[in-house]
Amino acid sequence: MSADVVSIRRKFKVLSGVLNERTRRLWAASEAREIGRRGIARVAEATGMARNTIVAGMKELEASAREVSGKAGRLRVRRPGGGRKKVTETSPGLLEALESLVEPLTRGDPESPLRWTCKSTAALANELQRQGYSIGARTVAKCLAGLRYSLQANRKTKEGSSHPDRNAQFEHINAMADAWQKRRQPVVSVDTKKKELVGEYKNAGKTWRPVGEPVAVNVHDFANPELGKVVPYGVYDLALNNGWVSVGIDHDTAEFACETIRRWWRRMGKASYPHAKELLILADGGGSNGSRSRLWKLSLQALADETGLALSVCHFPPGTSKWNKIEHRMFSSITENWRGQPLVSREVVVNLIANTRTRAGLKVRAALDKRTYQTGKKVSAQEMSKIHLQLDKFHGDWNYTIEPHKR
Repeated sequence: MSADVVSIRRKFKVLSGVLNERTRRLWAASEAREIGRRGIARVAEATGMARNTIVAGMKELEASAREVSGKAGRLRVRRPGGGRKKVTETSPGLLEALESLVEPLTRGDPESPLRWTCKSTAALANELQRQGYSIGARTVAKCLAGLRYSLQANRKTKEGSSHPDRNAQFEHINAMADAWQKRRQPVVSVDTKKKELVGEYKNAGKTWRPVGEPVAVNVHDFANPELGKVVPYGVYDLALNNGWVSVGIDHDTAEFACETIRRWWRRMGKASYPHAKELLILADGGGSNGSRSRLWKLSLQALADETGLALSVCHFPPGTSKWNKIEHRMFSSITENWRGQPLVSREVVVNLIANTRTRAGLKVRAALDKRTYQTGKKVSAQEMSKIHLQLDKFHGDWNYTIEPHKR
């Protein structure tokens, strides 16, 4: 609710007891004219008065002082309680009929035409008229507000059925992360950010621009055949609050994910943890770093052999990817940093990611990964047998360690 609405509502409560029909109309019109743009809508919202009443008041204010004074003696002021009755008073059962139309599934006529259509105020008014009520779309909106209905979007809150060991896995992940950090060993959270179209396309959010000069972008979001999409894969260091993002231009595969971890280690991790012997990786249960992916484990083995680090992995339970810290500590900040800015080139994507900063001290580095990654790559049983894979006693399918081969 805007400050204008709050202020007008407060003044209206004070004045309503001493204003008659005409002075109330003129006062509301004066407030609306003072606000300017959207003044009528805001005064109507604050006072509950009809918009056409406020418009009529504004027309009176626009008349000359002489004309107003000349009419003043002839203007009729209704007595308290006078005027047209509310439609809810003249049409018993209207509110119940309206609520039955908007209440989903549990109430209402299954044969109603509105059962499977958009319930706009116009459609609701038409259906009520079909039932014999005299009502328009604007009055429907007022009635819905009186019934405490409002326009609301869908909200993502359902996660589906949870795994019975979900909480136990969270406790295991927290215990592992604490143990690694106490030994001053690195703990990272990894994931793939949403793929992004590269080119002059609309990007959600707003940014400051000269009035009337928004950035012009394409009407349609058809991928540019030359630029296509980019795949940002990130590594977030929980202890140091910094991260690395590889901006891929090919497929999001397990090899791409492990290559990103490799780049983080070479350019950031190794300098930050010169005495590290092990690395804990917190990852989602699916995608390129999925718990069932053979290629993910084979690629991790190559990384372990190269770095000499024992790589321990903890996967989040199914349906809990939003709890992965990289999502709300790094990716959300990147999205905020480039809001409203078209990602016109791959270089722009890299620069916007690399310049992401927060008050909490987050720093991000980024680079373009121009390599191509083959999809559908199979890993044989023989290759799997060569992986130094140690499964944890608790949910070895989610928690395991890959030791480097002895040199």
